[in-house]
Amino acid sequence: MIETLHTQTMDTDLVLQLITSKKYRIYRHIILMIFSITVLYYSPPEYTEPTETHSRIVFFFQILLLAYSNMYFFVPKFLFKKKYLNYGACVLVAMIISSLIYWVAYEFFEPYLLPSKEDSINLFTFSFIILVLILASAAVKLFQQWIFDAQLIYDLKQAKTSAELEQLKNQINPHFLFNMLNNANVLTKKDPDKASEVLVKLSDLLRYQLYDSSREKVLLTSDIHFLEDFLNLEKVRRDSFHFMISKEGNLSGVQIPPLLFITFVENAVKHNNDASGQSYVHLFFAVVDNELYFICVNSKPAKKAVSKEGGLGLANIKRRLELLFPSSYMLKIDDEEETYTVTLIIKL
Repeated sequence: MIETLHTQTMDTDLVLQLITSKKYRIYRHIILMIFSITVLYYSPPEYTEPTETHSRIVFFFQILLLAYSNMYFFVPKFLFKKKYLNYGACVLVAMIISSLIYWVAYEFFEPYLLPSKEDSINLFTFSFIILVLILASAAVKLFQQWIFDAQLIYDLKQAKTSAELEQLKNQINPHFLFNMLNNANVLTKKDPDKASEVLVKLSDLLRYQLYDSSREKVLLTSDIHFLEDFLNLEKVRRDSFHFMISKEGNLSGVQIPPLLFITFVENAVKHNNDASGQSYVHLFFAVVDNELYFICVNSKPAKKAVSKEGGLGLANIKRRLELLFPSSYMLKIDDEEETYTVTLIIKL
């Protein structure tokens, strides 16, 4: 079943490419000519030879002239620019000229008509065929333009999304680095040994940010290791802090956008600093039924600190989730009296 659907999709893509792609333009012209020749060849003869052959040659070039004039002049110059009256006038003139050519040819070839065809030649029928030809060639050109416009809109959206994602990620990284460097600066005066340990761990974090986070996707296990280094760094700075990371399911091989969880964890660490007691952060990762579950729980201090920051990091990650996983993620935040919980579910 899957192979059948895959084959059908490939066939559809090939047909679309054949109709719209510039590299297949020569093949479209060849197909049009072969189709016209085939129709003329298998149509019943109307004249005796060699007049029948001459008639078909005239009709063949008349078809090509009409089709190409419509596709490469009338439609781009008038129809695409919404000059409908001008386009209609051109089509009417083309039909009149074609009918005149048909009538002149008929008068010239009439002595060579087959006896059975003397009453079958109809100017109205010929005009109707010309109209169908014009409409069909216009439809092909309009379909091509619709495909081009749709692809252009898609490319512009992708470019905008990529630029916005990169901008959001760049806003996250400096914020994180500023906090860590500030911590190291404070520890330099209080505890030089701990400050040295912080700087070593910070170099590991920077290595991840400089090399791994520049990629479009990273391994989930690598990102979890990055979070573990970050929390260990915080544990060095704060004796009253502890953390736990739980894992469930097969996490190996799962790939995610880099730095997807650091904002939640960083906020959890920043807002659970309790000078009067223990504080903690618990992280939970699980992969179940092709869905990634992330839960971050942090304790809240008995006395809440006053924060004047506008929550830029959280706003950024929400925007990143909207861009990366449109309609395929669920974010829930529970702000309770003693704990703050973030639950994120992503369809892989």
